[in-house]
Amino acid sequence: MRGSRENLGLLSCTQFRPHGTGGAMLWILCLALCSLLTPTRADPGALLRLGMDVLNREVQNAMDESHILEKMAAEAGQKRPGMKPIKGITDLKVKDVLLPVITMNFMPGVGVFQCVSTGMTITGKSFMGGNMEIIVVLNITATNRLLQDEETGLPMFKSEGCEVILVSVKTNLPSNMLPKVVNKFLDSTLHKVLPGLMCPAIDAVLVYVNKKWASLNAPMPVGQMGTVQYVLTSVPTTTPSYIQVDFSPVVQQQKDNTIQLADDAGGAEFPEDYPEGSSQLLLSAAFLTAELALLQKSFDVKVKDTMIGELPPQTTVTLAGFIPKVAEAYPKPKPLVTQIKINKPPKVTMKTGKSLLHLHGTLEMFAARRRGKPPVSLFVLETHFNLKIQYSVHEDRLQMTTSLDRLLSMSRRSSSIGPFKEKKLTGFITDFLQEAYIPVINDVLQVGFPLPDLLDMNYNLAELDITENALVLNLKLD
Repeated sequence: MRGSRENLGLLSCTQFRPHGTGGAMLWILCLALCSLLTPTRADPGALLRLGMDVLNREVQNAMDESHILEKMAAEAGQKRPGMKPIKGITDLKVKDVLLPVITMNFMPGVGVFQCVSTGMTITGKSFMGGNMEIIVVLNITATNRLLQDEETGLPMFKSEGCEVILVSVKTNLPSNMLPKVVNKFLDSTLHKVLPGLMCPAIDAVLVYVNKKWASLNAPMPVGQMGTVQYVLTSVPTTTPSYIQVDFSPVVQQQKDNTIQLADDAGGAEFPEDYPEGSSQLLLSAAFLTAELALLQKSFDVKVKDTMIGELPPQTTVTLAGFIPKVAEAYPKPKPLVTQIKINKPPKVTMKTGKSLLHLHGTLEMFAARRRGKPPVSLFVLETHFNLKIQYSVHEDRLQMTTSLDRLLSMSRRSSSIGPFKEKKLTGFITDFLQEAYIPVINDVLQVGFPLPDLLDMNYNLAELDITENALVLNLKLD
């Protein structure tokens, strides 16, 4: 005959709600206020929204990979200091720990409320000599407060208010033994011992999760040009729908010169059409501008090739077709050498669906000479042109590929061949930029820019959206 004792009924974690000082009214008030105060505007830099999709995965992975519940439950059968033996039960063992079901809810301004539903089978021998089996179903609940570690500056979860709630207890002992044996077992052992055994499981899981933040603020290289470091602006904020992490990235050149992020007057906002519970990473145009400043010197190019792609031969004869005075100065064909120098920091601008890289600099053309003599400068043009940027992610680094958008302006700074009309060179220079300069820039950009190293995030799966003043990575788990 199988007897049973139902302790609290078959409650699931979804039937529990965070509780504590202030009770339900405080919880409702907090939800209302936080919905009004939800931060949506990013300071220049980067902004991360962690939805429940990512947190569920990380906690479940931590629980599965650490096998912590099995380890804690196994201790229930071991003799512990101060624990008195249970009369009528010997050879106490714990086995068959059920796969935990984890439920979490955001607690605005606090962190995450967590409930772990699991069960186990407790076996032993009764004083009658028969085998005893008790099946326990329980919920472990706790508040995981989200803080910032004072020493490392990293986010961290800390467990508070852990409770173990027995959902049901069933035994194969005769029902007339329940009051004397099972009740004694519950009152003297389970209610007193299980919290000390099971609650450390929550702490152990959080240690596992916290380790996934460990490399977040470590400097990450951008080729040989410098580093990018994601530094928290403040303690992460918990809202009703996500955890928000603000970053003030530090972009540093090799010589320890920090590139300051420009004030982004337009601001950057998350679009409102992302599903609730999803996760996104926002990179502001100001931040991308600072990262590209690391590569500015690599954007200076000198082209000596005469034959380039589909371009006509790069000689004084071709140039004379646009500026006749070149033929007068050089009646015999001379190879051209073209040098482009970027004299202002690159700047990224973004409108919905389109991102541009603005480059200001000089374009100087030379006539090459033989016998090792230095080339002769023909003219120097002040130029401003835009490159259209296409974004992608490869090996968890942000990649950029460019194409010429427009040659916006071109003015003569100096000329050794006399005055000429710059506009006549527009087509020639435009084709040169597209065929000769852009491939070099794209080769430089292959270095990629590091993304925040946290929670084993696979950015390669992200969907990229260009919004007002920002690039948004809509993070995907599969």
